[in-house]
Amino acid sequence: MNPALRVDELDMDVSYIDKNAIAEAFGKAALGYDQHAAFQRDVGTRLINQLPSDLSSYRILDVGCGTGYFSQQLRDRGAEVVAFDLSRAMLQQAKNRCGEERVHYQQGDAEQLPFADNQFDYVFSSLALQWCQDLAVPLREMRRVTKPGGQLLFSTLLDGSLRELKQAWAKIDTYQHVNDFISLNQVNIALAQSHCHTHHLDLPAIVVWYGSALGLMRDLKGIGANHVVGRSQGLTSRHSLRQLEREYQIFRQEHQGLLPATYQVCLGIINL
Repeated sequence: MNPALRVDELDMDVSYIDKNAIAEAFGKAALGYDQHAAFQRDVGTRLINQLPSDLSSYRILDVGCGTGYFSQQLRDRGAEVVAFDLSRAMLQQAKNRCGEERVHYQQGDAEQLPFADNQFDYVFSSLALQWCQDLAVPLREMRRVTKPGGQLLFSTLLDGSLRELKQAWAKIDTYQHVNDFISLNQVNIALAQSHCHTHHLDLPAIVVWYGSALGLMRDLKGIGANHVVGRSQGLTSRHSLRQLEREYQIFRQEHQGLLPATYQVCLGIINL
């Protein structure tokens, strides 16, 4: 295994500073991540179900492995797994979950994979690539490290995700409280730019239901996804949260009495 990348080994440009802040946000969430990650497990399960049930003799890279929930499943299907994440704290949780039998751990950035060409039979990445500035870059890297005849499986969020939360915040102030996500057209452009020509995309809209807007905010913070790219981080006042709760009520469903949080998801399978 290559040694883990260190902070001082990377170029300190603007994009890296963003990645450092993202890694810090996810690192803070690592211990409690799993109790807030029902949506993440749902999406990852849809993706992993596209793989064979028997993965014996295959080597698989899990990009953005988080706490190792899917690394463990890949290992249990017989694969040798490399669990890869930007956050050291997440990797430690993955190691606590999976141990060291047929699972190896590597820290780094999906946009600069520290692996030689043609190393993996499959590359799996669920809900990690939306934290990259240009989707074509990690797709190109993932393609590079995958063997000819292998597959890349990825999921990411599309424009329209968390639209209810974005609309509610827009009634309160002009700050950006919700990350922007790329369009389907931008995904297709990234696939073309990364020379991933043979692919299939599935585009489900997944709704997660909450009793309150605060419940959604707790989940976002609990998984580390409260980091908003391009916004200086600070505490949200109680007054603002009370306003958010009031504004979010327009989305409450009468028949269920619950509040929706809608995610537009892209599930991609790329054949090489």
